[in-house]
Amino acid sequence: MAENTLNEQKKIILSGIQPTGTITLGNYLGAVKNWQSMQSQFDSIFFIADLHALTVRREPAEFRQTALNFFAQFLACGLDPNQAIMYFQSHVHQHTELQWILNCNTYVGEASRMTQFKDKSAKHADNINMGLMDYPVLMAADILLFQSDLVPVGIDQKQHLELARDIAIRFNNRYGDTFKVPDGYIPKTGAKICSLQDPTAKMSKSDTDQNATVSIIDDEATIVRRFKRAVTDSGSEICVREDKPGITNLINIYSAIEGKPVEAVEKEFAGQGYGTFKIAVGEAVAAKFKPIREEYMRYMADKAYIAEVAADGAQKAAGLAERTLKKVKKKVGLVSF
Repeated sequence: MAENTLNEQKKIILSGIQPTGTITLGNYLGAVKNWQSMQSQFDSIFFIADLHALTVRREPAEFRQTALNFFAQFLACGLDPNQAIMYFQSHVHQHTELQWILNCNTYVGEASRMTQFKDKSAKHADNINMGLMDYPVLMAADILLFQSDLVPVGIDQKQHLELARDIAIRFNNRYGDTFKVPDGYIPKTGAKICSLQDPTAKMSKSDTDQNATVSIIDDEATIVRRFKRAVTDSGSEICVREDKPGITNLINIYSAIEGKPVEAVEKEFAGQGYGTFKIAVGEAVAAKFKPIREEYMRYMADKAYIAEVAADGAQKAAGLAERTLKKVKKKVGLVSF
């Protein structure tokens, strides 16, 4: 993808991640790990969703550094700028230009019904801003801007993808064929990874309990220590069961990291105690993340390279995005010369 063109033989896949905290084990196994295979299978566009992250108040200097760290983590995880387009969302103005036009084709009732708007409003009662409500329309703009075929989505974002599809269909019906209607993409691998302290909740970058998450750039001692402290269940049997969310979560993690079926993991640790298993999981995760952490440190020592990759990615993304935006502006009747 050296030029601002995509391979017509490949489908376009797009995914973004908010730069909050660091990329967790859950982010890695649920999304980023799969992006490595996607970049050779699809025309891939990956971006730091820094505009989305502004819906929550952040300390500017810290936020700026976190966004930069995330980009370095993208590279450390094996995303290749020669295979995929990578950039900061805020560097491509077409995202927000298209968002405004889509806002004018989205109903207030649709936006206010979004589950995440209700959840985030409850969590940030002192800052219920328009961005929280408008977040899904910006997400629709992200997707439709590049005529994306596929969008990797988890359960928490499925409703937003449905809204993007509804907006695209409504716009196409009113103005003629303009947007490709995207489909969700469920990777063949990747389990839902839960908090190490609350195995009924998703592992989150923004969790205030440090022992609940593991980052891809944590050192070995930290990773093993957090797994040692992981919440387990009553009993001692190492098996996947609905009434054993803690040990089930650890089995899913070990299975995904080692590339072994769940059944094989259960067999491997049959008769062993929780303590032994937690250390084994921690050591496996630490071994997986060691080279990623080393690559991350190397990239962070070369910020000029990060800037070069991000600028090149933004230029390519903007070139592709402008094609769609020009078409949209003409369809809605805006004057152009």
